[in-house]
Amino acid sequence: MKHYLGIDVGAVSTKLAVIDVKRELLAGVYLKTGGQPLEAVRDGLDKIEQQLNCDIASLDMAVTGSGRHLVSALWEHVLIKNEITCQAIAALNYLPDVQTVIEIGGQDSKLILIRNGMVTDFAMNTVCAAGTGSFLDHQAGRLGISTDEFGRLAMASTDPAPIGGRCTVFAESDMIHKQQSGCSLADIVYGLCQRLAANFISNLVIGKEIKAPVVFQGGVACNPGMVKAFQEELGSSVLVPSHPELSGAIGAALLVAKIRADEKGSLY
Repeated sequence: MKHYLGIDVGAVSTKLAVIDVKRELLAGVYLKTGGQPLEAVRDGLDKIEQQLNCDIASLDMAVTGSGRHLVSALWEHVLIKNEITCQAIAALNYLPDVQTVIEIGGQDSKLILIRNGMVTDFAMNTVCAAGTGSFLDHQAGRLGISTDEFGRLAMASTDPAPIGGRCTVFAESDMIHKQQSGCSLADIVYGLCQRLAANFISNLVIGKEIKAPVVFQGGVACNPGMVKAFQEELGSSVLVPSHPELSGAIGAALLVAKIRADEKGSLY
């Protein structure tokens, strides 16, 4: 049976996903890029081979992410595609009638509007860290808690601490003030989730119409506190697919699978 490989190379993390002709995920890898995208991809490919016990060279593949052009040089034949397209395809595969996609990774965040199965508009934040996953990662590290614990604490909050400031410097300063004022760690953590959601809305949603269904993708979507914060901010349900951290890689794999199927005149 034919398999398809998608690779999403970001500044913070590198993701790989393999699907079959039924569009089912067979293997996935998520690892830190660590400033060495080529090494991260090679490490990820080794892990995929171990999971599937197959030869990677036999797979049709596509590459996306900020490092896509760099790593594409590793192969003679590879499809290169932008992140917006891959994230949209992943969301449509999960929910065909999706109209809004929120994607937040370590370095950037994206808003994608889909109408009748087609991308009609999008916006990206590649400047403000307070609207990305690095904002939460940095604060979790400063608080001495893991990302998993961060999500659990956020969901335990009963009186969220309002965190002011639309940039990381002011938000962190206000967070320290809240700690010194005796706010609980759970309330501070969920306050941070609310701040990131608010920053996303203020940076990317101005002038754009958000319509349900809304799908939330990217590594930050693994944090239940962020899902709750977005639901409160948008006033609607926010749906999270399985393995949201692999969405870009899954979208890339789906895209190359569809292209190969179209070339053969068959369904994929």
